[in-house]
Amino acid sequence: MLSRIDPMVRLLLAAIALSLVLPVQGEWRGAAQFISNAAVFLLFFLNGLRLPRHEVSAGIGNHRLLWPLVLWCYGAMALAGWLVWQGGQGWMPPLLALGFLYLGCLPSTVQSATAYSSLAGGNVASSVVAAALLNLLGVFITAPLFSALAGSANAGFNPDGLIKVVGILLVPFILGQIAQGWLGGWVKDNRSLVTGMDRTSIAIAVYVAFSGAVEQRFWTRVDAAGWAWLVFGVAVVLLVGHLGAWLVSGVLRLDRPNRITMLYAGAQKSIAMGAPLAAVLFPPEAAGVILLPILLYHLVQLVLAAPIAARLNATT
Repeated sequence: MLSRIDPMVRLLLAAIALSLVLPVQGEWRGAAQFISNAAVFLLFFLNGLRLPRHEVSAGIGNHRLLWPLVLWCYGAMALAGWLVWQGGQGWMPPLLALGFLYLGCLPSTVQSATAYSSLAGGNVASSVVAAALLNLLGVFITAPLFSALAGSANAGFNPDGLIKVVGILLVPFILGQIAQGWLGGWVKDNRSLVTGMDRTSIAIAVYVAFSGAVEQRFWTRVDAAGWAWLVFGVAVVLLVGHLGAWLVSGVLRLDRPNRITMLYAGAQKSIAMGAPLAAVLFPPEAAGVILLPILLYHLVQLVLAAPIAARLNATT
């Protein structure tokens, strides 16, 4: 039964469980944060190595799909997160409510959105390019967009984190792009090792973030009503993401394969970007609570993805 659970989900649950029983505390927190930052640096360096420049340039021509998808991901979904954040004021802890705004500003997943789009009969080539483009733009857009929408109301946000984004996310990504000629072959020959390094980097970021939240006893800051609103808010954003992306693609009169691509790329949100970026932008005690919406969203979107793909494929 356990083997049927997505490996990334298993690793995330293990990281959270470890942070609950053995959190990083006291004098070890500085060292753990350094290791987390180094892991994030490595993650984005590998992303830069792995993203072929020619694939991006070849697929950028599907304007009828790509640019509406960008607007949907960073416009409509950010607005949905903003509305849940605003609506949750007074009903859930401020940092937990703010997590919905953070969720809305994140890019799509890469691997799962592409895989499930393929299973459902979507446009696989455009799925690959769309996921790559959204994540590439996310390096530049997510943090400034979140900062602009959150404003001074976000007590946990540190504006200096925007500078850290450049050093820990953008610089290694550019270095990876530059080094493709030398190390690109090694990445292709060691896909399983690189995937394992990716997942480990994300798990480290989640572990350090939740360790800070555990040290602050975050469960005392989220009451039963707060947990209920967390589930309700995630359900709302999931509904907006999936139903909205499907309806908008219909209004745009995209063909069925491109509608399926927009559904998955538009509705899914990336913990691969969310956890490392939160570790850079926020102090650990805030990051752990802010990450709760994206963690739950990520788990539920994977549960929903397979039956939706089976239904779409059956009606093709």
